[in-house]
Amino acid sequence: MLTMWTMLTRFIAKMRDEEGQGLAEYALILVLVAIVCVAALIFLGGSINNVLSNVGANIALQPGGGGS
Repeated sequence: MLTMWTMLTRFIAKMRDEEGQGLAEYALILVLVAIVCVAALIFLGGSINNVLSNVGANIALQPGGGGS
């Protein structure tokens, strides 16, 4: 499995090899991926918050979990 650093270095190397239109296409794909990620966080933000709150509350209730 590729690490994030490896993928980033390969992406940058590929961008350096391409010129003009190819570079613009990579930038467009990167922007579209960022928009999808932001939209997913907006729509799923409340659900993620609830899940993490429940996990934190359950950990605090466990012996040695740091609850008061």
